[in-house]
Amino acid sequence: MSEQSPAGETREEYAGTLPEYAERVLEVAERIPPGRVMTYGDVAEWLEEGGPRQVGRVMALYGGAVPWWRVVRADGALLPGHELRALAHYRDEGTPLREAGRSAEGHVPRLDMRRARWDGGAGAEGHT
Repeated sequence: MSEQSPAGETREEYAGTLPEYAERVLEVAERIPPGRVMTYGDVAEWLEEGGPRQVGRVMALYGGAVPWWRVVRADGALLPGHELRALAHYRDEGTPLREAGRSAEGHVPRLDMRRARWDGGAGAEGHT
């Protein structure tokens, strides 16, 4: 989602103005441990509401207030337009990556979804 806004806003700036669903999506994004990721669909499944597109829309509008790089596409591709910023976060956090093949555009790695994906278990609080 190239329209995602990873700017430096804080959630407090949105306080009282977020739709309830958006607040819940952002809460899940905040629970994802460093070095792990959930897909848009995983978040929707966790919430038992909405779908990947709805989660993607929330992240596009309000994602800058949370660790946006931890909510990802199911194919492991980095967020278009934000690849370098996301990659820096992944490397800092030790998120498992798969190096890009020579034919990959820009030689940008992908997330190793098999190893990086978090299911919300082991320390996850209050499945809603």
